[in-house]
Amino acid sequence: MAEENNENKNDVMTVLKTPILLLVLVVILVVYLIATQLVPKISEFAGSYTDYKTQMESYTDKERTLEELKAKVPKAEAAASSSLSGVGKDMFKPLESGMDPESILAAEFNEILTSITANAIKTRAIKYTYDPEDDNFIKGDAGKYTVCKLDMEMIATYTNFKNFMQELYKHEHYLDIAKVEIVPYQKNKTILLINLQLKLYAERA
Repeated sequence: MAEENNENKNDVMTVLKTPILLLVLVVILVVYLIATQLVPKISEFAGSYTDYKTQMESYTDKERTLEELKAKVPKAEAAASSSLSGVGKDMFKPLESGMDPESILAAEFNEILTSITANAIKTRAIKYTYDPEDDNFIKGDAGKYTVCKLDMEMIATYTNFKNFMQELYKHEHYLDIAKVEIVPYQKNKTILLINLQLKLYAERA
């Protein structure tokens, strides 16, 4: 009788082993799928969320900077208006009449060269053009004004160039700072490579 019971138990265990093994295999398969599919997705989502937070923080910083700049605009405009109050300067006018354009503007040209030298600015090249046809003064009233357009390549420190520009703004007679291009020298960022286009004007006597 005992042997029969043992045999029955063994038969039951044999029958149960197959479903248990299948269940274990299913669990292992599910765990594998989670590990290979779900975990990377979670990591990707976490990375995307981190990028999103970083971009939002960057956007917030830029928005704050923009608002700060907007707040400074009225002050900058007021300062610009103040600095331009002396724009209505007199035209340089030579004492003698009948002079050629080069002779008329020689004194003005020498003042600019003196200011360049005084501010320890090195000039690589200076190209000058008298009475350029595209100038508005020449177009508007040919014969009354003479113009000298200076295209200058210069080397200077920030401070020296700033002082030179301030002297141009304070210059006694009317002149036009037509174009300024500044590039820091690659081997020494404290040195500037400058292309400056300056127009000197004179009213013919």
